[in-house]
Amino acid sequence: MLVKGVWKENWQPVQSKDEQGRFIRQSSSFRNWITPDGSAGSTGVGGFKAERNRYHLYVAYICPWASRTLMVRALKGLEDIISVTVVNPKLGDQGWQFGGFSESESDPFNNVAFMHEIYSKVDPEFTGRATVPVLWDKKNQTIVNNESADIVRMLNSAFAVMIDKGPDLSPSHLQADIDALNEYMYKSLNNGVYQAGFATSQQAYDEAYRNVFSALDELEARLSDGRDYLHGSDLTESDIRLFVTLIRFDAAYHGLFKCNRNLIRDMPGLFHYMNRIFNIPSIATTVNIEHIKAGYYSIKTLNPNGIVPIGPSTNFD
Repeated sequence: MLVKGVWKENWQPVQSKDEQGRFIRQSSSFRNWITPDGSAGSTGVGGFKAERNRYHLYVAYICPWASRTLMVRALKGLEDIISVTVVNPKLGDQGWQFGGFSESESDPFNNVAFMHEIYSKVDPEFTGRATVPVLWDKKNQTIVNNESADIVRMLNSAFAVMIDKGPDLSPSHLQADIDALNEYMYKSLNNGVYQAGFATSQQAYDEAYRNVFSALDELEARLSDGRDYLHGSDLTESDIRLFVTLIRFDAAYHGLFKCNRNLIRDMPGLFHYMNRIFNIPSIATTVNIEHIKAGYYSIKTLNPNGIVPIGPSTNFD
């Protein structure tokens, strides 16, 4: 991690833990917002006006949080407005690295080898982990935001004056329901799989395991009435959040994170729902199972020999 802008120790998956051995995720550090007129958003400072070719996303296909932003960029037709760099999926001693893996790229703006060098360039006193996604301002050479939930919401609405395409992923009439379900899924499932995988006590693992499958059972039941999406006929943020966890489940979480009661393919409602979202035009381009497997199985504390499973080649095999 970085300590006052200097890389001090090798990358480790467990950011923090409590006295019971529960994995605790680091909070995001950069919380500015792109807005149509450049005014300040709900957090951070102003000065980030929605403009064509001003902003750039740094992402990893392995990372579900980063993949949320890729999905929204695709759904909203922002490919020609916001550019993207994909980092190496393998998590080495210095964290996210540029290049060196198929479909991974070098940094086009800062001439650096590692993501943490961008963080320390922006804030020479930064202490913490250099995570993705990162929303970068090419004009001001700074990080706008590194919180996926914020980035998803700004991509959904901030550029509507330039391009009005795709579904509104946070419609006002569903906002309260979306927020409540998002919070539940984050605690029990999206972050729950990580709490199971990175637990350092049996108690913490058992608790996380139960939460994961309780949530999956509840979501399976929710879809049993034949609805297309979690909130009915409208594709929303909640669906984006669930999909990125489901698409990684059989390939990584079931085995490596010991969430092994069953596969997603064994839950017909969730499996067909995942397939339906995957087949929305342009969504498949945001999923790379080879990156996902290479990335998760590069975590030395969980897989010290670095052996990557041959299958599945997709989650629909």
